[in-house]
Amino acid sequence: MMTRAKKVQEIKVLSEKFGNSKAAFLVNFIGMNVDQVTQLRKQLKPVDAEMRVVRNTLAKLALKDHPEMETAISDGFVGNNAIVFAYEDASASAKVLSEFSKDVEHLKLKSGVMDGKALDENGVNYLATLPSKEELQGMLLSTFLAPMSKLVRTFNEVPASFVRTINAKSQQ
Repeated sequence: MMTRAKKVQEIKVLSEKFGNSKAAFLVNFIGMNVDQVTQLRKQLKPVDAEMRVVRNTLAKLALKDHPEMETAISDGFVGNNAIVFAYEDASASAKVLSEFSKDVEHLKLKSGVMDGKALDENGVNYLATLPSKEELQGMLLSTFLAPMSKLVRTFNEVPASFVRTINAKSQQ
């Protein structure tokens, strides 16, 4: 049983986690065994996310400090829940959750919140389909480099075609 001091400390820790996270996802993990939960936590760690099993009342109290998140996610605190805090790339965390829920049928995505906006299960799955931050940076960089590389190829083509013409003339 938790003492009042431990509850206050837990609320403070949860409030800090909500404040530091870019997104939070609510999942139902009932039916999963310890190995599956451990495996999920290991998969979340590389994408800078963590799963935490919390009491609903303590989570609701922790959300009081974050009203934009509270309005979006507080209705989902029914039954047994775990919260997945995404500290960096929300898309990568959603991707891990979505893929893991396909493999382990007991993991149910309930809802989530990102930038103060509520996400239902479909929203979390859609977020999982988006490219990661690194992929988006790569796409942007290739878009920036495309005109320059085309210009260089065009400049290179003039002397190359001249050399091909001279070569063809010499072989006649």
